[in-house]
Amino acid sequence: MTTDTALAWDPYDQTYAADPYPIYQRLREQAPLYYNEQYDFYAVTRFADIDRSVPNWKTFSSARGGVLEIIKSGMEMPPGTLIFEDPPSHDLHRGLLARVFTPRRVLGLEPKIREFCVRTLDPLIGAGEFDMVEAFGKEFPMRVIGMLLGIPESDQADIRDAGNEALQTQPGGQMDLSGGALMSGEIFGPYIDWRRENPSDDLMTELLTNEFTDENGVTRTLTRDEILTYVTVVAGAGNETTGRLIGWATSTLAKFPDARDELVADPSLIPNAIEELLRFEPPGHALARYVTTDVEFHGQSVPAGSTMLFVLAAANRDPARYPEPNTFDIRRRIGQQLTFGFGGHYCLGAALARLEGRIALEEILRHFPRWEVDWAQAKLGSTSVVRGWESLPITVG
Repeated sequence: MTTDTALAWDPYDQTYAADPYPIYQRLREQAPLYYNEQYDFYAVTRFADIDRSVPNWKTFSSARGGVLEIIKSGMEMPPGTLIFEDPPSHDLHRGLLARVFTPRRVLGLEPKIREFCVRTLDPLIGAGEFDMVEAFGKEFPMRVIGMLLGIPESDQADIRDAGNEALQTQPGGQMDLSGGALMSGEIFGPYIDWRRENPSDDLMTELLTNEFTDENGVTRTLTRDEILTYVTVVAGAGNETTGRLIGWATSTLAKFPDARDELVADPSLIPNAIEELLRFEPPGHALARYVTTDVEFHGQSVPAGSTMLFVLAAANRDPARYPEPNTFDIRRRIGQQLTFGFGGHYCLGAALARLEGRIALEEILRHFPRWEVDWAQAKLGSTSVVRGWESLPITVG
């Protein structure tokens, strides 16, 4: 373990935003257990350490949050916030959501998703220049979540902006947790109330009507507050990260035009290319956990009560797991994908994210086989939980 200032890593420091991978490499090699005194957290960066630790919820608890600021704040998690829960509550709430968030429902969205992509990208043909994030990346994920939940298109942008604002930070700053704004889902309240009176074939209706047996053995449906929490989790988890994936696909394929040409010539390679994009440039770089009991890494003890960061983006480029990890290879055999997590907290929306990524990339490449990025005008977004493009102007030809 080290706190050597020569190897200081500050997850809020925008110095690392453009390219965090060199510092990740140094941490893996020189400080596989790292302690940051300023913010009082530990971090591990090697694939093997994360692989053995994240599933161990008894030692590395999600019950106090999964983000560094949230754990440090001591804020209380609302019941049903399954991404911030441990078993048995987590298993109960995850099981209920899994019953309604089915593969059939996800796959059934494909025609609507593709129609939206075509409707959005068609008018951009011949434009010459446009911002891929503004024109498509910011719009796409919330439209899909809206399809899933049954929210009218006319209101989806306001919900997207409210969710993004909760995650936004100033450069070098932390998330604003005042007033519990991060966990507030009241913006969905009118839709829940309306859908209760106007049921349909969507996820919100199923959340309203599905019966389950709760932790007290009572068979019931979800309360309004519980549904608000569920819907907030689904929308928040699916919006920001998928939008970032579109940006990373655009920027990475501009840097690797030969790989882009291969995908244009053979679209069957796109699903694996999405896996490689998620490994190479994951939208979310780290998971935080509360340490419940003393634990040892590399001969050093991490005491109970600590906060641990599992730096997934560093593990995704661990040469002990992936040969030539800094090479972007659309034919790479990925195997286990850390970007969606694993174990009990494996992302329930992974299938939807993969579907969105595949369809979006298919349509982007079909509409625009070649493009260049205006790197001088491109701007990376500033949040403490995700990394991605806020603006990505491109020239198509």
